[in-house]
Amino acid sequence: MQNVLNALRVLDEVAARQPVGVSDLARAVELPKSTVQRALLTLREAGWLRQTASGTAGRWVLTTKPLLLGRHASGELGLRDVAVPVMEDLRGRCDETVHLAVPEGGKVVLIERLETSQPVRIILPLGKNLPLHASANGKAVLAASTPEEIERHLTEELPRFTETTVTDADALREELAAIRARGYATNDGEWRTDVSATASAVLGPSGHPVASLSINIPSSRLTSESRAAHAELVREAAERIGAALGGGHGGRPGGTSGGRPGGGHSRRTP
Repeated sequence: MQNVLNALRVLDEVAARQPVGVSDLARAVELPKSTVQRALLTLREAGWLRQTASGTAGRWVLTTKPLLLGRHASGELGLRDVAVPVMEDLRGRCDETVHLAVPEGGKVVLIERLETSQPVRIILPLGKNLPLHASANGKAVLAASTPEEIERHLTEELPRFTETTVTDADALREELAAIRARGYATNDGEWRTDVSATASAVLGPSGHPVASLSINIPSSRLTSESRAAHAELVREAAERIGAALGGGHGGRPGGTSGGRPGGGHSRRTP
């Protein structure tokens, strides 16, 4: 039983810190390196983890198996099946990275990503947690939530990630009201300074947000014209997904709100 518990602790820490090496993991879980190494090898054999480089010196990351299991548990496979064709159309119209995220445990979790063809792009790993108050996807979901859920979140600490992160509850209330009115949220370097995004909430049959859809762009490439175009595109795409799921309109007056996408980091590809 202890070996199973150790393996689960290691799995949790890899998910939180990936990519991560054995020494850092051992310090984090307060276990001997030999114990951590055995757990890693067991999890690799079971298909839960993989190494980013060959040999024991490689750093460890999750495979897609935990994400797939989570989708089965929460019904996200159905959401993804509906969303991906819409995301592909959206990416084709804007040629920027498109993210799909779902609310979970006071955050939003990235479950799908379609990348732009442009050499500088936003890269976030699947399974990444994004804060509700400092990401476009998060704000989209939060603005579409019930007043009670919003107030519950606003009573908690709102961590500052960059100089532009909104950490004042009253200021965030005002922004959420604006998101509901216009149907989309924006993020201009509030989680990562080099990332901007525009997002809208996807509403399920109950009228509650089941996901958020975002267009993510390096801040250096964002213009007022592209922001306006992205806002209309992502709002329309989120509404298409919501309608296919039997839900309503994401964030327009009379519905609920749109959101704002999470930050990441820019990467230049060859």
